[in-house]
Amino acid sequence: MLPLTNLKIVLSFLLVVGSPVSSIPLNTHTTAVSLAAKFNAAGVTSIVAGDRARAQSLYQAAKIGKHHANASITNVAPIGYTIQAGIGNPVKHYGLLVDTASGNTWIGADQYYTITRTSVNTGNTVSVSYGSGNFSGKEYLDTITLSSLSISNQSIGVAHDYQGFRGVDGVLGIGPVSLTKGTVSNTDTVPTIMDNLFSQKSTHSEILGVYFVPVSEEDSTGILTFGGWNNSLMTSDITYTPITTASPACNYWGIDQSIAYGNSTILSSAAGIVDTATVLILIATDAFDAYKTATGATLDETTGLLKITSDQYSSLKPLIFTIGGTAFTLTPNAQIWPRSMNSVIGDTSGNSDNVYLIVADIGSETFGFVSGYTFLERFYSIFDTTNKRVGFATTAVY
Repeated sequence: MLPLTNLKIVLSFLLVVGSPVSSIPLNTHTTAVSLAAKFNAAGVTSIVAGDRARAQSLYQAAKIGKHHANASITNVAPIGYTIQAGIGNPVKHYGLLVDTASGNTWIGADQYYTITRTSVNTGNTVSVSYGSGNFSGKEYLDTITLSSLSISNQSIGVAHDYQGFRGVDGVLGIGPVSLTKGTVSNTDTVPTIMDNLFSQKSTHSEILGVYFVPVSEEDSTGILTFGGWNNSLMTSDITYTPITTASPACNYWGIDQSIAYGNSTILSSAAGIVDTATVLILIATDAFDAYKTATGATLDETTGLLKITSDQYSSLKPLIFTIGGTAFTLTPNAQIWPRSMNSVIGDTSGNSDNVYLIVADIGSETFGFVSGYTFLERFYSIFDTTNKRVGFATTAVY
């Protein structure tokens, strides 16, 4: 999970398919000023630094069936996608950040946990670090409601102390259970939300479908499908790829892929991770250098992002990710940061001609890549614990 701290701040990316830079709208339902205020309140001065710190921290830390449910998720720009989780009896709702690179679910950031008649204090302590953020507190067991699904005796971290989280009440950890190892005292690992949905027979498969929608004035909601996926949101067949065997990516939702810019390969087959809580697409330094040279971009010291001119934008080539033998392509529009949000990333010049790319250098030795939010919002993704694989398909907002 990209700790909603520096690194766990997920900024939304505005998709305007087929529009030239000059025609990309400069206004969204949330003003750039308010986005910048939220961004700065979280203590983030550079998205690249935040995403890179998260990647390095994660690196070191080592068909819908009968039973399924769709749950709405909301793009809370610039934080990321949150889900309203009902906890306790009587139920109280908390906005939790959706995180595929963490297994722990916890609350207590913006909103405190309310003890109800279903709350059970286990007496254990819990502590989790996320690159540039962390939390610590007590473990409770409680009932969680997600859409029409109910999970009993779910382990929940109740934060007494935390750093780096603003604009959410906590985190919904939907990463592999192995990521919970050593986080709770007197316990090896704790069952995740997905584990308990399956073991309690609320779902027939330990599968999660994820549909992100780029921010727009009309709609900024997405959908999580617990126990399956939603065919109606796809415009292609699903391509599956197994969890990589390469360490440490194999401990996460790690896959193997190659990347080409136009007709030139910039990253040969490499292992990396898919993470809903990372903002950018981070790639290995040599691949980044090749991309930078090919696009003619320069590194902007203020934002930490690659910057190009409008003329260079018109010459951008497709960025192609080959996963499981299938090519998933980012068009030029999909490779740039929305200009209406430039102030959020530190560009306060007010120059609407400034164009920034969402591909960044992953930095020191770490994964080969991290495919973050700006990649996932272009495709439907499936996280299949049952079969140890990740799936992708194109969507109408591709």
